[in-house]
Amino acid sequence: MTSQPVLINGQWRASTGTETFQAINPATKETLSEVYPVSPWSEVEEAIDAAAAAFKTVRSYPVGRFADFLEAYAAKIELRIDEIVEAAHLETGYPVSPRLKDGEMVRTLDQLRQAADAARNQTWSLPTIDTKTNIRSMLGPIGPVAVFGPNNFPLAFNSISGGDFAAAVAAGNPVIAKGHPSHPRTTQLFAEIAQASCERSGLPAGFIQLIYRTSHEDGAKLVAHPKLGASGYTGSRHAGLVLKEAADRGGNPIYLELSSINPVFILPGALEERFSEVVDEFTGSCLMGTGQFCTNPGLVVVKAGDSAEEFINAVAAKFKATPAGTLLGEGVARSLRAGIVAIQQTGAQIVTGNEPADANRCSYANTLLRATGKSFIENPAGHQQEAFGNASLIVVADSDEEMLAIAELLEGNLTGCIYSDTEGKDDALYDSIAEELRRHVGRLINDKMPTGVAVSPAMNHGGPYPATGHPGFTAVGIPASIRRFASLECYDNVRSHRLPEVLRDENPHESLHRDIDGTMTTDDVK
Repeated sequence: MTSQPVLINGQWRASTGTETFQAINPATKETLSEVYPVSPWSEVEEAIDAAAAAFKTVRSYPVGRFADFLEAYAAKIELRIDEIVEAAHLETGYPVSPRLKDGEMVRTLDQLRQAADAARNQTWSLPTIDTKTNIRSMLGPIGPVAVFGPNNFPLAFNSISGGDFAAAVAAGNPVIAKGHPSHPRTTQLFAEIAQASCERSGLPAGFIQLIYRTSHEDGAKLVAHPKLGASGYTGSRHAGLVLKEAADRGGNPIYLELSSINPVFILPGALEERFSEVVDEFTGSCLMGTGQFCTNPGLVVVKAGDSAEEFINAVAAKFKATPAGTLLGEGVARSLRAGIVAIQQTGAQIVTGNEPADANRCSYANTLLRATGKSFIENPAGHQQEAFGNASLIVVADSDEEMLAIAELLEGNLTGCIYSDTEGKDDALYDSIAEELRRHVGRLINDKMPTGVAVSPAMNHGGPYPATGHPGFTAVGIPASIRRFASLECYDNVRSHRLPEVLRDENPHESLHRDIDGTMTTDDVK
């Protein structure tokens, strides 16, 4: 069978690769008909060369052109929403509504348009002017960016439509999208629209390119290539660290979103005050999307007592009563099972689940485990194994001191949450846990589950290792996410007409805030 074309240097063309792959429908385990190529290194290198050439061209372009592209792209996507959503539905098993069409697609379009606004106003570039020394600096585009998308967000984190893509383009960088093999057709549709939008916006060939899959070795060579500016990656810890090692050797930055169990501490007063609400919120968050969210609550800590036992029993009952959802593929099901087994080996006990749910689709029973605080403290790494999917571990601590000790032993996470009594009964315990938990998470949450990630300027979708590879950056939230794909440019005594527009004495945009002699202002340099 003929494989689908790749997008290299502005042209859709047959791949030179001889290896191919096909996606599956995880809801039926049927192999989908389209065949896609595994690109050889020669093809990857062609894409790198084309992106490098495009970068040289666009360095002189007005920033409005990148904004125009992102807006045109979003508008063209809207004309093909049903086609894209149907492809994503077949390749992931996610429901068309509300997950894909009403949720993820809306977020995707919003991200692209927020990135367009940021590209146009340039506040993300942090222009800084010291008039006494006549030294001026700003963040500028870093160069071609390789984006590796994950399996669990076929739209909003897709390598050619998602947050990393939008951020890289907003900074003025060409993008080499490395599609995820779980949803190649979805990615291909986005790429078709992106290429048409590039042509309409006057961007050069090679500004947006797509390869579906490479060997692991070639992926490592890609992120380390001297013509590449940076990479963005969302996926497994193991694969991400392999890429990081290669990128570090090559001297290239790579921004990783890896694994996170997102601990939730439920304090005694919260259970006494609103028991049913907490049970419902945890169950809904843990099982939403079959647990395939990077902010899924995989670890819950409660204090021993009758309320804790009632909580475990109530959650177990809801897990049993809720039909198991569809996982993204057989590999995800195997990894989920392996994660559960690894947690069991610490001495944790199965409360419910831990068995295949449906032989006709990729699924696994909703699984709840429990462990003691003592066993967690004796083996914290073992209890923090990620079981990506519809599973969670409840740790029952004997005392306040044991809850705090658990918080001290946590790995880095994207989020950490504390439920407490609204009348202040838990305040002393909250204060001690929150102070420690704050060091281990990117986003500290109160009284709600972590699953939602708003595309807000204040959002941090990052955190200490191993949640990400760098604690100072976020993968969600504009303008901060754009700054990952930028380098700091400094100009010392450079004549005004040679400076980038945002560093000249006259402020080019009424809304552009610049740091002039230590004061944030929209004024011109006096």
